Amino acid sequence: MKLLKDILFGVRLSAVSGDTNVMVNQIHFDSRKVEMDDLFVAVRGTITDGHQYIQKAVESGARAIVCEELPELMVNGVTYIKVADSNSALAILASNYFDNPSKNLKLVGITGTNGKTTVSTLLYNLFKKAGYKVGLISTIKVMVDDKTYKTSHTTPDVLTINQHLSEMNDEGIEYCFMEVSSHGIHQKRTEGLHFTGAIFTNLSHDHLDYHKTFAEYRDTKKRLFDNLPKSAFALTNIDDKNGKIMLQNTKAKKQTYALKSYADFRAQILERQFNGQLLKIDENEIWTRLIGDFNAYNLLAIYATADLLGLEKMETLKLISELETVDGRFQYFISKERITAIVDYAHTPDALKNVLVTINALRTGNENVITVVGCGGDRDKSKRPVMGHIASEMSNQAIFTSDNPRTEDPETIIEEMEAGVEPQNTRKVLSIENRKQAIKTACKLALANDIILVTGKGHETYQETNGVRVDFDDFKEVKEALESLNK
Repeated sequence: MKLLKDILFGVRLSAVSGDTNVMVNQIHFDSRKVEMDDLFVAVRGTITDGHQYIQKAVESGARAIVCEELPELMVNGVTYIKVADSNSALAILASNYFDNPSKNLKLVGITGTNGKTTVSTLLYNLFKKAGYKVGLISTIKVMVDDKTYKTSHTTPDVLTINQHLSEMNDEGIEYCFMEVSSHGIHQKRTEGLHFTGAIFTNLSHDHLDYHKTFAEYRDTKKRLFDNLPKSAFALTNIDDKNGKIMLQNTKAKKQTYALKSYADFRAQILERQFNGQLLKIDENEIWTRLIGDFNAYNLLAIYATADLLGLEKMETLKLISELETVDGRFQYFISKERITAIVDYAHTPDALKNVLVTINALRTGNENVITVVGCGGDRDKSKRPVMGHIASEMSNQAIFTSDNPRTEDPETIIEEMEAGVEPQNTRKVLSIENRKQAIKTACKLALANDIILVTGKGHETYQETNGVRVDFDDFKEVKEALESLNK
C-alpha cells in the first residue's frame, strides 16, 4: 500500500475531488484488473478510451481515479484527480509507486529504426562478460540479470518497466539497457525515467501508419534526447543525417560515432568475410563474427557506450571480439550442400537493403541470392512496394510471401509488394502466400554455394493471422527444409 499524495508527487494536477491522504494498493490502467483500494488511471488509447470504464473501476473497488475528464457521477469515498495528460501522469505515478528505481542504476536508452535490439542485447552481453550485474529491456525479452521474461512490445507499458527496474534494484543491478520505440516515447512510456544516456542508431522509413509523416516520426525519437539531464550522455550516429537533429536541443553531453564522418568515435572496415569482419577502432584492429556495415555501426555504438560508462577500452575491444550475433539478426548456417541460409528481422526498406548490400559485397558473383520476403498486415502500407522493389532488384530470385498478415488479406499485401517491381525484374519474382511453402521453394531452387535470405520475422517464433498466433520459426523452417533435401 502507498499513500496517494506521495505517488502523486510531480504530477500536474488540474483538479482534485476527495482526499489524497489515503492508501492505495495497486495502479492499473486496465479496468479489468482493478480490485479493492486500487488506483485506476483512465488513459485514451488508440482503440479504446479508459474514461468509458471509470464507473466499472469504481464498482470493482477503486479508491482513486486519475483522468482527463471528471465523470458526471462521482461516488463518495472515491478520490477523483483531473490531469491534462493521463499518459504522462501514469508514467510519473508508476515511477513514484516503485520508488523511482531508474535513479538507482545506470539506464541507457537505445532508439532508431534499425539496430535497437542488437545494440541493447550486445551491450547486455558485453557487460555481463565484464562481470557486472545487468538488466535488459528489449523486443525479444526482459532480462533481470540471469532471469528471463517474455515481452510483447518493444517498449513495455510504464508499470511493467518500473516493476522490472524495481526488481533490478532488489537484485543489485548496476546497468540496464533498454530499447526505446517511437510508440513508447509518443505514449509517454519513458517519462518519469532517469536515463544515464541515450543512443541514436539511424532513421529510415517505418511506422508511418502510426506517425503519419516522417518528420513526426523523427521528432518523436528526438524527444528522448530533448529530455535527457545534463549529467547524461547523448550518443548519435553522425553518418545519419538525422544524427545532428537528435542533438539540437539536448542538455546532455553530446557524443558522436561514425564510419564515414569525423566523429568522437570512429571505425573502419578493413576486411569482410562470411564468417566475420576485421574492424579498426581507435587505431586497434579487432576481428568480429558480426558482419556488414550495419553491424560495424552497432559495434561502434557499443564500444562508445562502454567507454562513456567507464569500461577500459582494451577490455571492451576484447569483449566485443567474443560477441555473437543476436537471434534473428543475420543469423546463418551453411548446409551440407554448401547452401548458406540467413535469417534476419529486416522489416523495413532500409534494413532489407542493408542486408542485401552486405550479402552482395561478400559474393564472388557465381552464387545466386534467393530472398524470401513479406510485409506485416495492419502496418505501414507505403513501404510494401519499396520492399518489393529492393528484393527484386538486389536478388537473383525473390519470393514474396506472408509475414504476419494479422487482419489483412495476405494476397492483397503481396500484390502491393508486386506493385514496386520494375518490368525487367518481374521474371525474378515468385509469389507464394504460404510462408512455409515459400521457404521450402527457396531451398529447392538453391544450388551449392547459393545464398537464401529469409527476412521480416527474425527472432519471432509465431505467425499471426486474424488474431490467432501459430508456432512458426524462420530459422527452424529453413534449416529443416534444407536438411530434408538430403533424405
